[in-house]
Amino acid sequence: MVIKNESGQMRIQQMAFMLMAVTLFFVLVGIFVLVIRFSGLKETSKTLEQENAMLLVSKLANSPEFSCENAFGALSNCIDADKVMALSSGEEYERFFGVAKIEVRKIYPDNGNIVCNDENYQTCGVIKVLERNVKTLPSSSSFVSLCRKEIQGELIYDKCEIAKLLVSGEDKS
Repeated sequence: MVIKNESGQMRIQQMAFMLMAVTLFFVLVGIFVLVIRFSGLKETSKTLEQENAMLLVSKLANSPEFSCENAFGALSNCIDADKVMALSSGEEYERFFGVAKIEVRKIYPDNGNIVCNDENYQTCGVIKVLERNVKTLPSSSSFVSLCRKEIQGELIYDKCEIAKLLVSGEDKS
């Protein structure tokens, strides 16, 4: 009779070990599925940041903060140089646009890589509207007209130049 009791105990132990093994198996399978599911999360985040920058670059030229509105006629993708210079000197908009870097680079006439400030913005080549000190993704860009009012003698006229609007998102990796 002692042998039958030990046999019952042995079966209970086998059942307990089997339940633990099955539970451990399902836990490992669940962990494996989660690892596979979240493996592309970082790449998805980078892709979404780039798409956000691309959408923003297409909307930014026509936003009230940048656009020429009716000051230079009915131009599409027209950026007012005076507004952009005013935005570049302040830090109020640092988090407003949700990107790491906004830059306007003059294409024609080419004035090199001279960074614009209040004294030289008519002859400079790059207006840095926003530049946070973070790692950035590759820039999305769009060609725009960069216009301002110029005075020559007694004549006030519109001067428009070809520029490239560059927007970069933050690389969070």
